Parts: sequence; C-alpha cells; structure tokens
Amino acid sequence: MSIDAGAPGHAALTALLASDPGGVLEDLAVRHGVTLREALDCLPVENRSAVAGTHFGEIMADVTGWGEVTLLVNTGDVILECKGVLPSGRFGRGYYNLDGGPVGGHLRADRCAAIYFVRRPFMGHDSQALWFINHDGQAMFKIFLGRNPDRSLKADQVRRFRDLRDRLEP
Repeated sequence: MSIDAGAPGHAALTALLASDPGGVLEDLAVRHGVTLREALDCLPVENRSAVAGTHFGEIMADVTGWGEVTLLVNTGDVILECKGVLPSGRFGRGYYNLDGGPVGGHLRADRCAAIYFVRRPFMGHDSQALWFINHDGQAMFKIFLGRNPDRSLKADQVRRFRDLRDRLEP
C-alpha cells in the first residue's frame, strides 16, 4: 500500500512531512494535489502503517473494549468529534451498525479500502489514531486514543493500539 513517489506533489509532501509530520493531512493533501491516502503514505514509515479494509469488523470489535476514545469525522467543512466508549456493532443491511450512544450510526464497511495506524505529533502532543480510508482515498472517519487529564495518551490504549497493529500487519 504505497504511492508512486515520483508522482507530482508526492515528493514535496514527503519532504515536508519528514521534517514536520504534524500538519492537518486533509489540508496538505489538497494543497499538494493528492488524496488523503496518498498523503498518509507520504508520512515517515515510523508514523504510519496500514492494513486492508477487510479488517474493519475485527478492528471495530477490538476498539469497543478500549474505553473512551474520540471519533472524528472531517468533511472539509466540518470537523466533528464525539468522545465516548465505542459501542459494539454488527453487520446488517449493508452497514456496520453501532448499537448505542453517544457514539452510534451506520457505517458502510464495504467502502473501507484501508485502515491506517497513525502515530505522530499533533498540536504539540503525541497522537495515535486509526484512520479508516475509503476506495476514493479519503477518510471515512478516525478513532483517536483517549487522553489523561494531563493530555498524555492512555497507556492501556497505546498498548492495545500497538498490539492490534502488530497482530494485523502483513
């Protein structure tokens, strides 16, 4: 799951992210004429890894046991965040249906092409998140690890994130 590093925009974005991996990737992707997925692939390898979207159900089921996380959707016009425990879900009628609140909804799992495990600085803090990317190379949504009152990441979630990544990586 890598990009053509010789394509226009990729080399400049790769160089920029090598020196500062903490920018808003959606904005950087637009500015460099690449998809968000291509922008993710421009991050240094230590900041990202990806698995196939076929792991959607397995990943969602695992995250339900992580405690409070932040679900984020960025449409370009709106960045919407919801903090809470991700409820269990089930497949039905073409969707992965989240059973409960405050996080609930219907997700088109079949549109998920890849899931990225992203670890990078953002706004002065360490950040770790799962980025669910569709077949168009854009974000469906992201799940960010929870934070302690001092803004540090929750250690148990960091461990679970790492363990899940290590188990699923090819």
